[in-house]
Amino acid sequence: MESSELNLVATIMAGGTGTRFWPMSTKERPKQFLKLFGNRSLLQKSYDRIRDLLPVDRIIVLTNAAHVRMVIEQLPELPAGNVIGEPLKRDTAAAVGLAAALCRKRFGNPVILTLTADHLIEPVDLFQKTLLSAARKAAEEPVLYTFGIKPEHPATGYGYLEFGRRVFADDGIEHFELLRFKEKPDLETAKSYLSLRRFYWNSGMFVWTAETILREMRASLPHHHRCMTRAAASDGSPSWQKALEDAFHEVSAISIDYGVMEKAARVRAVAARFTWSDVGGWLSLEAFLSKDREGNAARGEIFTLDACGNLVFCEDTGEEVMMIGLRNLVIVRAGKKTLIMKKEKAEELKHLVRVLEEKEST
Repeated sequence: MESSELNLVATIMAGGTGTRFWPMSTKERPKQFLKLFGNRSLLQKSYDRIRDLLPVDRIIVLTNAAHVRMVIEQLPELPAGNVIGEPLKRDTAAAVGLAAALCRKRFGNPVILTLTADHLIEPVDLFQKTLLSAARKAAEEPVLYTFGIKPEHPATGYGYLEFGRRVFADDGIEHFELLRFKEKPDLETAKSYLSLRRFYWNSGMFVWTAETILREMRASLPHHHRCMTRAAASDGSPSWQKALEDAFHEVSAISIDYGVMEKAARVRAVAARFTWSDVGGWLSLEAFLSKDREGNAARGEIFTLDACGNLVFCEDTGEEVMMIGLRNLVIVRAGKKTLIMKKEKAEELKHLVRVLEEKEST
């Protein structure tokens, strides 16, 4: 069964407000809208990866209401009604429930590809092959699919998936029973996961039919199901925006993993063979930037004297940065702002951003 034979819809979750790429990333322009790799933003790259799998009117983007205009500017091909602005932050369960209810209303019982807007995935053909393998099975059986990434190191910043027995192999794409979702572990636990070899990183992407995920939401999050189904019934009507606001005001914030996936009876995972990065912060870019002989990774022009192991990123690739006697720093130039920090202090950037936000609000 090819993509053209499937009743297929893609929903791209673009509601993040991450600040780990400050000063480029801000509340007004979060990570998914940044052009960190070439001349296409992470959101545009997410769109590009699935564009040839289905018609453009079957691609839906859910984002923060404040970012609807930015989505439309970056993806002008999308019908305006396919960019959904969430009036409040309510985590992923609300977005998934709304997307599923909208897809059922518009397209019957499609297979929904639930995708992220701010990750880097390559190669595209293998990614598409993996999605379609899961989509075909989800169309045949009432199962929820997720995708696991083989861990490269004992990461403590990711959730994990515990794989069970293999249930299906599709031209090199392996499907497994999913035993458990595990929260972000401490370092020792993460090391034990690597040694056991049945734990994978949780990619945050899913495949299911509209009916299957809505049935599971009705069982595990009945209030979410009720509110989002009611809102979707007003899609395309004059009362749509008010229905959307009412629904999001009524539900609590909870993730789809915790609210539904951990409780569902029939969950499978595909072992992804494509490369994946959640592009979690400045240090994650190091692997994708060119390096000089001293190990300085950079975008933009750099000139060094006795400087090594630094990461330099210029929003304007024509900018020049000179370094003398510097070791293991992150240097970022964006607009009128400059960030300079030690690599080992990268996790503390969020604290600086919080202080700056508090200062701006006073």
